[in-house]
Amino acid sequence: MNLEILTPDKKVFEGEVTAVTVPGTLGSFQILRDHAAIISTLEDGEVIIKAGKDEEQRFFIKGGVVEAIHNKIVVLAEGIA
Repeated sequence: MNLEILTPDKKVFEGEVTAVTVPGTLGSFQILRDHAAIISTLEDGEVIIKAGKDEEQRFFIKGGVVEAIHNKIVVLAEGIA
């Protein structure tokens, strides 16, 4: 899957990932390969990116929106802490 994390100022992350956990408004949820298309609002919280068995990156975002469709995920964050 391809993931992009964007803020109004810059592109924070772009790359291939195996899983992404985002802080949805009604609770955190994970997006995996072939996930159903989804658009969701995000709260302040941690985005956890897994890019392999042992590779993990974490970003703390300040709200935003996530869209996932056809194994492409875009997180539009209001900011990064």
